[in-house]
Amino acid sequence: MPKHSQHRTRGKYALDADDLEWLESTPETDDGPPEGDRWSTWDQSTPTEKGPKPYPDWLVTELAAVDTEHGVLKTGKEADVHLISRGVPGTDRVCLLAAKRYRSSEHRLFHRDSGYLEGRRTRESRMNRAMANRTAFGKQVIAAQWAVAEFGALCRLWELGVPVPYPVQIVETEILQEFIGTRDGYAAPRLAQVSDDLDGLWEQLVAAMVTLAREGLAHGDLSPYNLLVHDGRLVIIDLPQIVDVIAHPTGPSFLDRDAHNVATWFAAKGVPTADPDSLAALLRKEAGLSL
Repeated sequence: MPKHSQHRTRGKYALDADDLEWLESTPETDDGPPEGDRWSTWDQSTPTEKGPKPYPDWLVTELAAVDTEHGVLKTGKEADVHLISRGVPGTDRVCLLAAKRYRSSEHRLFHRDSGYLEGRRTRESRMNRAMANRTAFGKQVIAAQWAVAEFGALCRLWELGVPVPYPVQIVETEILQEFIGTRDGYAAPRLAQVSDDLDGLWEQLVAAMVTLAREGLAHGDLSPYNLLVHDGRLVIIDLPQIVDVIAHPTGPSFLDRDAHNVATWFAAKGVPTADPDSLAALLRKEAGLSL
């Protein structure tokens, strides 16, 4: 069948010979990027949906950049993390990003999500009912809240100097952040996989947790599995459930649980200064909470 023959119709709106000649001589257009999977989404985020300024030198912000998918880094109950390279075709401007994509209607949620969602009610009663009943719409609202909460936490902690990945931007329920790993795409190991320099890593972790506590915050689900180690540096990840320990009804318990989880692991690995009760007491003191 000749190209554009579907336009050869009879009646009032039939195309004449000039129209058909133009259609057949005009190449089909493709709005996709010259290479990669999508154009950079940098311009789809508002200034408040982008990371703190000044932007790091390594970050590619050119609108001519494209994003290329390189596979899944991590799967989870609430989100999957993908490896993406963002680069400008024909140049050496490229950076690696971790794209955390929260699920919506199929969102399985955290096993303790009701506790973390305390205080995150919206002003709209319809949304609150949907969230409470876990309807499909309610799960979409919860997914959006998790994404916004994590991006806000990353921005806040980055500005405080807490070792977290640089938060690049948020687009709906996708968070783009600094990839922690090698330049050729190998992710940094989790603390649970590391056995070297544990004393130094323990000191780094205590310092980070004290900084959080002084801000009245707790990670909320801290463990050796959401701590990365890259070139001797500890990096905290997975922060959607960050807790305001002052405002939350059971805030101190989150401090205690974080302290117990990490200190018990370090103590089992032979770090003599790692003690769950001592760390919990220190964090409560720094947060201004009584024992």
